[in-house]
Parts: sequence; structure tokens; C-alpha cells
Amino acid sequence: MREIVLDTETTGLDPKAGHRIVEIGCVEMVNQVATGETYHQYLNPERDMPEQAFAVHGLSEAFLADKPKFADIAKAFMTFVGDAKLVIHNAEFDMGFINTELAAIGEAPLAMDRATDTVRLARRKFPGAPASLDALCKRFQVDNSNRQLHGALLDAGLLADVYLELIGGRQRGLSLTGSENIKAAAAAPQTGPTRPPRPHAPSPDETAAHEAFVGQMEEPVWSQ
Repeated sequence: MREIVLDTETTGLDPKAGHRIVEIGCVEMVNQVATGETYHQYLNPERDMPEQAFAVHGLSEAFLADKPKFADIAKAFMTFVGDAKLVIHNAEFDMGFINTELAAIGEAPLAMDRATDTVRLARRKFPGAPASLDALCKRFQVDNSNRQLHGALLDAGLLADVYLELIGGRQRGLSLTGSENIKAAAAAPQTGPTRPPRPHAPSPDETAAHEAFVGQMEEPVWSQ
């Protein structure tokens, strides 16, 4: 099962108001294990960078000026994503931006039912508790000390760890490790006290008693 953990950074909150994607980060997982394959791209939004957005991710208009436009990377991005399931924190937000960018270049949108929303997973599992990525990292003891600012690839990597915790994947991994440890312990030489083997051959009296008992039977199987 191939899944893509995906995150974006943008110039604002609403693609319908002209805000654009400025960074995409993806982490590939197969059978709920990160493969090490990633996709990362900064994008020129072809517009200014509002101060509120810059405060979140630190990507300036000057830094993005020479980066490719979404139209330039759309094919490579879609090839990486393929037909995999998507794992996104607040999926409606990121999918809305991606599909707006795709529509602008005449490409078909990504179906919303492809996306697993980790915010919804967290709220179902922990009703009433904070469901931000930072809060979930703290809950699951996922190290996010490098997250001084939001970054699409960094956040996708953190989300991959959080996602595994939400679905119990890491615990299943630990249980497998435990079973291997049990096997290894069983195979290890025993160093504790041992008992001498007990003799199992019948005594002459036991043999005679058995033969007398069998002699009382009609066509006993022991005599055939």
C-alpha cells in the first residue's frame, strides 16, 4: 500500500482570493513504512508575500523569485504522487490549493476521497484535545525541535510519524520487535539450574503387570 504524506506552504488562507502555493513537500510510505523517497519544491507564486504568511514559513518574495512556477513542476509532482492515497493534516486546505493550481493549468483535480485527514483522525481519537501538528508531536513524543518555522517537507516528515501513532503503526512495529526478542531468548543457552533427565523405561514388575493385563483381553492390539 503506497501512501504520500503531503504538506504545502502558501501565501495565505484562501486560494479563491488569489493566494498561491509556495512550497510542496511529500514523504512516500509503503505499507506504513517510510521509504526515504521524497518530493520537495519551492514555487514562485507570481505575487507578493503577505507579512502574516512570511511570519509562518519565512519564505520571502525575493527568495521565491527565481523558483519555478506550479505549471513547470505539475507533471513531476503528479508523477510522484501517482495513484497513491494521500495523508494530509487538514486535507481540505491543502487539497483546495492543489486543485486550484491544477485547474489554472487545465488539469483534472485530485479526488478528495483520496485524502486521509489526520486532523479528523486526531479529533476522533482524542475528542476535545488540541489537534495541531505541534500538539500531536508533543502527545506522541515526536521530536519537532527543528520546527522553528513551518516547512512543507519538514512538516510532512513529522506528520508521517504522527500518522503512524494515530493508526497504531509504530506500536505494531514494536510488537514485532518484541516477538523477535522472544524468539531470540528462547534460542539462547539456558544458564539457570537444570534437573537430570528422568528414566522412562518400565521396570520388570511394570512389564509383568502390563503383560498380565493384556492377557485378559480378546485380540489386544498390542499383540498384533
